[in-house]
Amino acid sequence: MKHHKNFRKFGREKNQRKAFIKGLAVNLIRHEKIETTEARAKEIRPFVERLVTLAKEDTVARRRLVASRILNQEPETKKLFTEIAPKYKDVNGGYLRITKLGQRIGDGSPIAIIEFV
Repeated sequence: MKHHKNFRKFGREKNQRKAFIKGLAVNLIRHEKIETTEARAKEIRPFVERLVTLAKEDTVARRRLVASRILNQEPETKKLFTEIAPKYKDVNGGYLRITKLGQRIGDGSPIAIIEFV
């Protein structure tokens, strides 16, 4: 049965899809704002919000856990712990905003901007 198996596959196999989402998350942390399709933005939002929640407590274990989840990108891990997470110390979730922009000229795909609030 297919109950509660609702997630976007993006035409990729599982390992490719995981790497794809992690790559999008790294770019979002690096630039703090990216323009992508609406489906991609909706898919990476919970992943990045969990990372920010983990980064609120700065311990070695949390740094290693976050680094392992974002492909061991040291500059992005450091930025998440030193710049991004401290801004949301007193906030319980809702760190990202998705703004819809309309449709892409080439294929009509809905485009959105995902950014930190």
